[in-house]
Amino acid sequence: MTAIPQGRTRKAALLSAMCALVVGLGAAGCSEDPDAGTNGVGKLPAKEIQTKARTAAGGVDAVRLSGSVVTSGKTYTLDMRLKADGGTGSVTAEGATFHVLRIGEELYLKADAAFWNHEDGKSDDGGSGKDTATDTDTAAADKLQGKYVKVPTGDPSYKKFSGFTDKDLLLDGLLTLHGSLGTDGHHEQSGVRTIRIAGDGGSGGTLDVSLEGKPYPLRLVRAGGAGTLSFSAWGQDFALTEPAQDDTVDYGKQLPTS
Repeated sequence: MTAIPQGRTRKAALLSAMCALVVGLGAAGCSEDPDAGTNGVGKLPAKEIQTKARTAAGGVDAVRLSGSVVTSGKTYTLDMRLKADGGTGSVTAEGATFHVLRIGEELYLKADAAFWNHEDGKSDDGGSGKDTATDTDTAAADKLQGKYVKVPTGDPSYKKFSGFTDKDLLLDGLLTLHGSLGTDGHHEQSGVRTIRIAGDGGSGGTLDVSLEGKPYPLRLVRAGGAGTLSFSAWGQDFALTEPAQDDTVDYGKQLPTS
């Protein structure tokens, strides 16, 4: 059985006593205001709450984003720290995990040989899933294993992987609910009181917005089962450090995929 914090117990007991007194004096009911002591956004229409949440998110330079995103039939598990000039963290997809680091325009990936074999291997079997990587591909993958690989800006994979580190791009794409917006009650995320807004009664996704401090987004459930994400560390800066030269492989104009 979960113990109830003493402070909360005292508060409930005091509220009950006050209600009893008020009712005894002839007042019609007594209830705690869920928006008391909050930033007030819980009393706003859902569209205004969404606008304030997006404005708050866009007004700070840093955030941590973790959870899952389903896109094009693939599930990506993310744990990223993002800010205006880059980001760092891990991404897992199809059983392979890689670390991604972007500092300005410089993008680095770090993964094991299995990941690079999957990225570099070619398939001539109509999509049977067999590993048809050449000996050259395998040798390249072994060389890349455990190293930070600098991805050339002109490489086809640059846009794909840099997208995981782009704060504005990710937030603009993710903080969207579909359908008619409405509120879905008061909730709590990691000890923080929230107001939940929903698209089409929840089928269009839900977003929990903080009622404490600035109205930052705290939890997003995407429409159609397309993943659930948590947001934290809003405005908390962090360092982006370039990897050591002896721990970096630079392939110049293009990664070895041909």
